[in-house]
Amino acid sequence: MAFTAKDVKALRDATGAGMMDCKSALQETDGDVEAAKQWLREKGLAASAKRSDRENTQGVVAMVVDGNVGAMVELKSETDFVAGSDQFKAEADALAALVAAKGTGAVAERNAELEELKVTLKENIGLGEVVRIEAAAGNELGHYEHIQGGRGVNGVLVEVAGGDAELAHDIAVHIAFARPKYLSRDDVPADVVEAERATLTTLTRNEGKPEQALEKIVTGRLNGFYKDVALLDQPYAKDDKQSVAQYLGSASIAGFAQVEIG
Repeated sequence: MAFTAKDVKALRDATGAGMMDCKSALQETDGDVEAAKQWLREKGLAASAKRSDRENTQGVVAMVVDGNVGAMVELKSETDFVAGSDQFKAEADALAALVAAKGTGAVAERNAELEELKVTLKENIGLGEVVRIEAAAGNELGHYEHIQGGRGVNGVLVEVAGGDAELAHDIAVHIAFARPKYLSRDDVPADVVEAERATLTTLTRNEGKPEQALEKIVTGRLNGFYKDVALLDQPYAKDDKQSVAQYLGSASIAGFAQVEIG
């Protein structure tokens, strides 16, 4: 029985096996798809479950910094065992190097390698966040990568204007552990602010605060919200008596990115 490239792809989608293994299975079974599935199972090449349905909340954050260019790639897996394997980490490093050299879209060049990795390691492996920052001339590119269990799990890139390498690194370390979502309070979307304001208003009213004092109390609490989510408003990690904006002095942050497993 003859088979086509479409049959090979369909078998691959159904079993999670590699393309060449699916082709071999169809050749061995004269194109009989069901028999090919059984052949793959017997050879240990078929997935025991549809991997794409399984959670992949583990993984590794690979980082490459080359001069004024920094790249981070999150490669996701189901277990920390696979995430810590040399083969998995090597693929993440290769992807990060590719992004640094060519841009975020370059990860598509390694689609075949990722598909083979899924089969080899027998897990739902996939790309998460992919980031590239190219600092402008004269700016400093700060970076920090938190290593846990021999793998990167929390990476930060930050571009600082008007500051030195030490300042840029300090800010990167702060971001890693303070986890800001926005650069400044002006960057927080209006709908997010309004939702938080509504929640705080209800909370304050439920506490029995006088109606005439609500606005002042909610405004104070909203400032606390900004200190949680906006980098420049956050208390600086090494000296919480000053904000990040105050620590920066005359320097400024052109942009930042954080990629964290989980």
